[in-house]
Amino acid sequence: MAEPRPTGGGASRVPIGVLISGRGSNLGALLAAAARPGYPAAVAVVISNVPDAAGLAKARQAGVKTLVVDQRAHRSRGAHEQALVEALRGHAVEWVCLAGYQRVLRGPLLRVFAGRILNVHPALLPSFPGTHAQRQALEYGVRVTGCTVHLVDDGVDTGPIILQEPVPVEPGDTEETLSRRVLAVEHRLYPRAVALAAAGRLRVEGRKVTILPGPD
Repeated sequence: MAEPRPTGGGASRVPIGVLISGRGSNLGALLAAAARPGYPAAVAVVISNVPDAAGLAKARQAGVKTLVVDQRAHRSRGAHEQALVEALRGHAVEWVCLAGYQRVLRGPLLRVFAGRILNVHPALLPSFPGTHAQRQALEYGVRVTGCTVHLVDDGVDTGPIILQEPVPVEPGDTEETLSRRVLAVEHRLYPRAVALAAAGRLRVEGRKVTILPGPD
């Protein structure tokens, strides 16, 4: 069997690590983007805290190295995050992408990769943070929701915002139909944000993120 390789390959590409807990829908979008010529990032490793996460198979099919770092095997949240840090460092990862990762980061991972962890959230932050964002939007009665790619800090969906895109709420929308349309936008927006990060085009000053000029 061929040795797993970073998607996209190429020494000039910035290695990223992707953390997942489930099916890896946004992971699929990142793998597809990294396979395109000229994309500035390569997926070096995909790590799950859940041993049977469906996204692991998706990564293997793309020829990407996968690891399981099960939180149940560690005595504390800090010990689990330190194990993640060691795994990411072992693959020379420069940026970390959360793709349906179902644990809030609190410790070593935030310190070691400060300012270099990305997440995508299915709402226009700061509205509707946390879980079930689309349900929250429908219950609140908003006419427009969307998705946000942001840097991760020690809060829940509170980090500086990189990119956002609106998604109209249609009459008769359910949580399922709205989630499907928001997810389609996430699949475009997240790879773009990762490309900007890998290309060194993000300047962060406090809460403000400036996108520096460059090719799109």
